[in-house]
Amino acid sequence: MKKVGVFDSGVGGLSVLRALLNEIPEAAFVYVADSAYAPYGERSRQEIIERSRRIADYLMAQHAIDALVVACNTATAQAIDKLRQTYPDMPIVGVEPALKTAAALSRSGHIGVLATRGTLHSERFAQLRERMESATAHPVHFNCQPCDGLADAIERDDAQSTRILCQRYLHALRTLETDSTPIDTLVLGCTHYPFAADVLTELGGPGIQLVETGVPVARRTRAVLGLEGHAVNPVPPHTDLQLMSTGDPEKLTQAAQRWLKAHVKARAFVC
Repeated sequence: MKKVGVFDSGVGGLSVLRALLNEIPEAAFVYVADSAYAPYGERSRQEIIERSRRIADYLMAQHAIDALVVACNTATAQAIDKLRQTYPDMPIVGVEPALKTAAALSRSGHIGVLATRGTLHSERFAQLRERMESATAHPVHFNCQPCDGLADAIERDDAQSTRILCQRYLHALRTLETDSTPIDTLVLGCTHYPFAADVLTELGGPGIQLVETGVPVARRTRAVLGLEGHAVNPVPPHTDLQLMSTGDPEKLTQAAQRWLKAHVKARAFVC
């Protein structure tokens, strides 16, 4: 059985894990929530690289993983190149804001991007944005909005703060659009944000479509593991799953029950 390590700064990466469980039901998974150091989006690049290396070392040494999924946009943007240099023999899959998918879906060419400052200010994101704006068949423009505090509110399951922040950042994006070029596509550039999708859809109004990255990441992971074909949904409940947290494991347990319908008790550990 193939074993996959998955990590995020907290519970947000469960949105990616959800897609992985559906796409690769025959694999085993170890999920690490680095909640003691969340949110990554407000930490320095060096801190993020160091945390990512520590977690990767742990997963490889203690769980003998066959692939690593960096289920965090900020960690992907700031640390994945260093991880690949450090562990050249380990397949490592990252997540990036789905600008290409959004560009293909958008009718107006006016796209909003919600993400952390760590992601939006990274060289990796700047290169991705430039590449997408110059390579698409029709003109597209990405309006990027840093969402300070939103990942943390979702991490704490604070519905009131989550709603207030979503409203604030969507309003900021709306001030950038015009009647002739309304924002019709919204990229969720942090793995926490899909868990606020209902709120964002309601506040965004009719006609706006949300884009996230879970399914493409899961399919890429299946490919790097050398597994052919795709899983056929629905899949049975996944039993070979371990959940670990550097913070309060009960919060991860509850989040997994709420969002994955997974009745797995998370364990605390120090890394």
